[in-house]
Amino acid sequence: MSDPSQMILRRMGLCDYTQTWAQMRAFTDQRTSETPDQLWALQHPPVFTQGQAGKPEHLLAAGNIPVVQSDRGGQITYHGPGQLVMYVMVDLHRRGYGIRSLVTRIEGAIVTTLAGYGVTAYADPDAPGVYVDDAGGLPGRAKIGSLGLRVRRGCTFHGLALNVDMDMEPFLHINPCGYIGQRMTQLADLGCTRSVDDVATDLAAQLQHALGQPGKI
Repeated sequence: MSDPSQMILRRMGLCDYTQTWAQMRAFTDQRTSETPDQLWALQHPPVFTQGQAGKPEHLLAAGNIPVVQSDRGGQITYHGPGQLVMYVMVDLHRRGYGIRSLVTRIEGAIVTTLAGYGVTAYADPDAPGVYVDDAGGLPGRAKIGSLGLRVRRGCTFHGLALNVDMDMEPFLHINPCGYIGQRMTQLADLGCTRSVDDVATDLAAQLQHALGQPGKI
């Protein structure tokens, strides 16, 4: 019998966004109180995704990249090869904390993972995600990790996107996460040569620890 306290990591490779979204919904609808939580580590082919409250004016020019209206939180973002996407399927009732605590734990796991690569990063309680300062020698902050979640039946799906080594040009076609002028960066531009698979291993370990801790925030 499965241990519901476990958090299983699934490595899924390159996956179509719409198909993966359907799989997340199906998993959430079919799971029971005995279903172990899961982390899905994957990459997507190029796609822009709009959150539930996404405003169309934040899409500046889609070009030939498809745009998908999603049911996650947040505004518009971009996914593409070289970006680690980690979907977080957690039973909040069983874990004993709420969505704000989950977001804080995810952000903390990303910050800790990046610190292990010599990258100083931080979260902003007023703008979910993870940021670094003076990326590429430019003053000010740039975003390296984005979050967008959905809660259904007390369980979460969707999750985070961490830029590792990707084509960053499509971010210029949107106002990332709904912020005009928001600069984006990635690990490769910060001197980190880790692969997406390596980062998935390290981040999953941090998430399994952080999300497995009881208590409320």
